Amino acid sequence: MRVAFTAIATLALMGCNFADSGEGSAAADNDTAQKAAPAPDDNLADSMASRDPAPAADAGPDAMFTDTPVSAAPAASGTSQAGGNSAPANSTATSSSAPQFPMMKAQVVLDRMGFSPGVVDGKNGASTKNAITGYQEANDLTPSGTLDEATRRKLAPYDNIAPTRQVTIPANWSQISFKKVPDDAEAQAKMERLGYNDMAEKLAERFHTTAEVLAALNGAKQQFAAGEQITVPNVGSDALKKGAVDDAGWQQTLQSLGVGSEQPKVDKIVVDKSDGVLRAYDGSGKLVAQFTATMGSEHDPLPLGDWKILGTAYNPPFSYNPELFWDVSDSKDKLQLPPGPNGPVGVVWIDLSKEHYGIHGTSAPETIGTAQSHGCIRLTNWDAARLAQMVHSGTKAHFQA
Repeated sequence: MRVAFTAIATLALMGCNFADSGEGSAAADNDTAQKAAPAPDDNLADSMASRDPAPAADAGPDAMFTDTPVSAAPAASGTSQAGGNSAPANSTATSSSAPQFPMMKAQVVLDRMGFSPGVVDGKNGASTKNAITGYQEANDLTPSGTLDEATRRKLAPYDNIAPTRQVTIPANWSQISFKKVPDDAEAQAKMERLGYNDMAEKLAERFHTTAEVLAALNGAKQQFAAGEQITVPNVGSDALKKGAVDDAGWQQTLQSLGVGSEQPKVDKIVVDKSDGVLRAYDGSGKLVAQFTATMGSEHDPLPLGDWKILGTAYNPPFSYNPELFWDVSDSKDKLQLPPGPNGPVGVVWIDLSKEHYGIHGTSAPETIGTAQSHGCIRLTNWDAARLAQMVHSGTKAHFQA
């Protein structure tokens, strides 16, 4: 049984200090409150949700997963990109110097399976190699971190998944009011919510990428508007089953992040500092998901040992205590920061039995796996939300060097 963590007192966390509102879940961001009408099949995901075919059942013994390189679209000539719900716009580049995204197809497939590449950017970086390695370990393949022949054969049924798709930004997104989130904590404390800065950032989180990748896929377009048709990474596993999520605010958050309600149940997680990943195992000990993570630092090291998950708080506020930050002057005032995806712990806090420590989201997904944390385990908002759907109160947590 998933338990919303409602009994957290104000915690003095080592740089990840969190204060529960007493409500169990703060209301969802005002920029997630606009919800598309439910699909006829009771899928409460938004109108941009994936509608892909099932994995190919007839993939023969010689079938292979093939790369479908994606090229950046040419710069738009004064008009927004348009078109029907057709094949991915991956053949529109007019110059060989246009940015290439050779790994995007593999990334979106692995992301759908729970082996997250972090930011879907088409690059063969460390997070992508982590995702491939995790998939290989889960499927009894030799871990290589590359799309070797055995891995391509195993992935063959998913060769029908396109790397990108075209979506229409919902018309009711025009009602969303975006506000720039300041860097200063005192200024943040005066805001009602720490929501998305602009439409591009909101779209980027919805499709597990960055505003820079969206711009490249759409002719260097920097600004987006409701009603426009754009090209996005073809992330999936975003179905929201009606009645599966009791908390309305959390349901809206999952929808805004393209995270589905149906996830494997996890009885144990392993945070591996040397590999830089968080692995999730079901009750039989099978690896069912893996996420690249930021964990600890020289000043606030990862607490090695065995712990357990106490509970989860959705869309939490943040208790800012300068005395607990080595890089902030103790003379600064203590503050209560409002919730939101651009808050210090992102959209969710998964509380651990190790006092002052938890697993949470981030306002800077592109830094996961490269930056340091103030002791806690940090994931992208979409990965943290997905993990929150997997774990429960009592899930074991093992931290290793």
